[in-house]
Amino acid sequence: MFVKRLISGVVLVALALVVIIRGGWLLIAATAFLTLCGMQEFFGAVGLTSTELTLGKGGEGSQNRLPKVTLLSILSMAGALIYDILLVFAAEKYLLVGVIITMLMLLAVYVFAFPKYSYIDVLKAFFGMAYLALPLGCVYLTRVKPDGQILVWLIFLSSWGADTLAYCAGVLFGKHKMSPVISPKKSVEGAIGGILGAALLGLIYALVFKRPASAYAILCGCGAIISIVGDLAASGIKRENSIKDYGRLIPGHGGVLDRFDSMIFTAPVIYFLSLILL
Repeated sequence: MFVKRLISGVVLVALALVVIIRGGWLLIAATAFLTLCGMQEFFGAVGLTSTELTLGKGGEGSQNRLPKVTLLSILSMAGALIYDILLVFAAEKYLLVGVIITMLMLLAVYVFAFPKYSYIDVLKAFFGMAYLALPLGCVYLTRVKPDGQILVWLIFLSSWGADTLAYCAGVLFGKHKMSPVISPKKSVEGAIGGILGAALLGLIYALVFKRPASAYAILCGCGAIISIVGDLAASGIKRENSIKDYGRLIPGHGGVLDRFDSMIFTAPVIYFLSLILL
C-alpha cells in the first residue's frame, strides 16, 4: 500500500507540474475533469446518486458497483461545465451567470418533476456544484493572473505542503486532539506545525523567485488554516455517511475528494487574498 501510494503521489505531482506549467485549455480541461469526478463522488456519498450491482464476465465472483446518475446530478454537472467554459471566455465578469443557470435548471426539475425529488435533493445538487466547481475554478483564475505562473503554486504549497508538515509535527509533538470525532489522528500541535510550516514554505518560495516575502508567507499561512477546515469538512461528510473513501480514482489515495479536499478550500483563499495583498 505504501509503495502504491508513493508511486501514485509522484505521478500526481508530475501531472500537476505539466498541467499548471502549460496552463490554458489543458488546465481548464483538467479542472473540469477533477470537478466532475469530485461531484460524482460527493453525490454518491450524500445519496443523491445510487449504485446498482452489475455482474462482470466472471459472474458472481466479479461483481462491480456502477454509479446510477439522476437528472439533478446530471444538470448540476452540466452547470459546472458551463461555469468552467465561462472561466475561459468571460473570465470573472459573468461567472455568476453559471451559478444562476445551475440553480434555475435544478429548480425547474424540482417543480416539473414534483414530487419525484425533494428540496433536500436540490440543495445537495446545488451544493455539489458550488463545493467543487467554484473553488477549483480559482486555480485557473489564479494561473491567468499577470504573475499567475508563480503565484498559483502557493495553492499547492499551502495545502499539500501543510498536510505533509502537519503530519510530521503531529507525529513528533501531537498530544491534544483537534477534532476527535471527525478525525481522531489530527492534533492541535500538528495543525500549528502545518500552518507555520506552510508560512515558512511561502517565505522561502518568495525569496527564491524574488517576490514579496511577507505577503507570500501570509498567503500560505492563511491558506494552510483554511486547508485544515477543508480537510475536516470532507472527513466529516465521510464519517456522517459511514464511508472510508470517496472513490478509487487515485491508487493508494482514494478519490478526488480524498486527495484534493484541502486544496478545494485553499484555492479561493489564495486567489482572493492575492487580490488584496498583491
